Amino acid sequence: MNTKTMSPAGKSSEAQDPWLPMIVIAMGQALMSFNVAALPISMGGMVSDFGVPPTTVGTAIVMYSLGVSGFIMLGAKLGQRFGSKLFFQSAVSLFLIALIVMVFSPTASVMLAAQALCGLAGAALVPTLVVLIANHFRGEQQSKALGWLGSARAMAGVLAFLIIGTLERFVSWRVAFSLLIVHAITILILSFKLKPSVSRPEVKIDFFGVLLVSSAVILLSFGFNNLRSFGLFMARPAAPFDILGISPAPLMIVVGLVLGSAFLAWTRKREADKKMPLFALEVVESPKERATVLMMFLIVGMEAATNFSVPLYIQIVQGRDAFQTAIAMMPFNLSVFFTAILIVKLYNRFTPRQIAGYSFALVAAGAFWLAFVVSNNWSTFPVLIGLVAFGIGQGALVTLLFNVLVTSSPKELAGDVGALRGTAGNLAASVGTAVMGTLMVAVLSAGVISSLTANPVITPDLKEQVDLNSINFLSNVRLEERLKSTTATPEQVTEAIRINEEARLRALKIAFFALGSLALLAIFPSRRLPDYRPGEVPDEKLKKT
Repeated sequence: MNTKTMSPAGKSSEAQDPWLPMIVIAMGQALMSFNVAALPISMGGMVSDFGVPPTTVGTAIVMYSLGVSGFIMLGAKLGQRFGSKLFFQSAVSLFLIALIVMVFSPTASVMLAAQALCGLAGAALVPTLVVLIANHFRGEQQSKALGWLGSARAMAGVLAFLIIGTLERFVSWRVAFSLLIVHAITILILSFKLKPSVSRPEVKIDFFGVLLVSSAVILLSFGFNNLRSFGLFMARPAAPFDILGISPAPLMIVVGLVLGSAFLAWTRKREADKKMPLFALEVVESPKERATVLMMFLIVGMEAATNFSVPLYIQIVQGRDAFQTAIAMMPFNLSVFFTAILIVKLYNRFTPRQIAGYSFALVAAGAFWLAFVVSNNWSTFPVLIGLVAFGIGQGALVTLLFNVLVTSSPKELAGDVGALRGTAGNLAASVGTAVMGTLMVAVLSAGVISSLTANPVITPDLKEQVDLNSINFLSNVRLEERLKSTTATPEQVTEAIRINEEARLRALKIAFFALGSLALLAIFPSRRLPDYRPGEVPDEKLKKT
C-alpha cells in the first residue's frame, strides 16, 4: 500500500487546482443522488399520472440501480479507453437525454426505460468521477475533493426531499425532474473547463468478464432487494415463479455468488496470461485494502438500513408526508454532510486506524442510544442526539475509507477504485435494506403473534379473520380500516392498535440495537488500516501488516 495515504495541510508542493473542477465533480455526484432520492418522493404523482400501481413505479428505482451496479466496471474501462473528460461529458449527456425522456414520458413503460438509461449513465459517471479527482487534485486537496463527493450525496438527498418533494406535492413530478435537466445542462457547460484527458486505445474490453460480473451483480442486487416480497426461503404469492416451492430470491443470490467467484477466477487467469482484465485486482491485493472494502461495505449497508427503517417508520407508522420526513431526517443527513467535509482537518492529527475506530464507536453509541430513547414522538431531543452521533460517524467513515482506497492505488487505477466503490456501495445498499427489512418484519410478526396469543380481548374467532402470515408495517389508520371488514368490536380495535404500536416500536428498537452491534464488530477490521499519519514513514513491521 502506498504510504502517502494523506498529505499534511499546507505541505503539498504541487500546483493548486481551481475550485471549478471540484464543483463540477460534486454536481455530477449530486445529479445521480438527486435522481435516486426523487424517485420515491415522486411515486404518488406518477401513480396518479400513469394510472399504474405503486409497485410498477417502484420498478424504476430497481431499473436505475441494476443499470448502475451491473455495468459500472464496464464504464470504468470505457473511461480509460476514451479519456475521462470526454467520457464524463458523454455520460452526463446520456443522463440529460434520459431525463428529458422521463419528463415527457407518456406511459410508465417509457418512464422505466428512461430510468434504465439513467442507470447506464450512472455506471459511467461513478468511476469517472474518481478518475477526475485523481487527475485534478493531489494531497490535501484530493482528500477534500473526496469529502465533497461524499457530502454531495448526503446533501442531494436532503434537498431532494425538500425541493422536489415540495414541487411534486404542489405542482407536478415532471416539473421536479425538470430541475435535474437544468442541473445536467449546467454540468455540461462547466465540464469544458476540466483538464483535457488522454485516451488509451490500447485498453481492451474483456466482454466475457463484463458478462460474468454484470450477471453476478444484477442477480445479487435483485435477489437481496426481493427477499421480503419473494420469500426468504419458501416462495410467497408475490414471487414470479418458484422452483419446487423455493423462492427465486435466495436462488438468485446463490447463482450470483457463483458467477462472482467465476469472475474473480477469470480475472486472475487473464492477469496470469498478461492480458488486461476488466478489473485490476491490485486494488484489493493487500489485507489493508480488503479490510477497507469490507468496512466500506458495512458502513454503506448500515446507512442504507437507516435510510430505509427510519423513513419507513416516520411515513407509514406516524403518517407523515415526504416533506415532514425530510425534516425529521435532516439532523442525520446534515451531520453526514458536514463531517464528510470537515473530517479532512483531522487527517494530520490522527491515523486512519484511530479515526475509523473512533467513528465506528460513535456509530455504535448513536445506534445503541436510539435503541433506548426512540419513541413514537420522533422529534424529541434525545432522538436528535442519537441521529447526530450516528451521522458524524457515518460521514467520517465514508470519506476516510474512500480516501484510503484512492491514495493506496496508482493514479491509472483510479477508475478501478471508482468501480469498486460503486459496486460495493450498490450491493451494500441492497443487502442493508433487505436485512433490515427482513429483521424488522420478523420482529414485528413475532411480537404481534406473541401478544395476540396471550391477549384475552382478541378472541380466537377474530384471530382467524386476520391473516397473521402477512403481518407488515401498517399505520393505525390502515389497521383500523382492515379491521372494519372483520367482526372486531371497538374495544378489540383499540387493543389491536395498541399491540401494533408496541410491536412496531419494539421492531425499530431491536433494529437499532442490531446496527450498534454491527458497528462494534466493525472495529476489529479497522485495526488493519494504516496506523501512521501523513509524512510519517512506517517501520518494517507496519510495512508487513
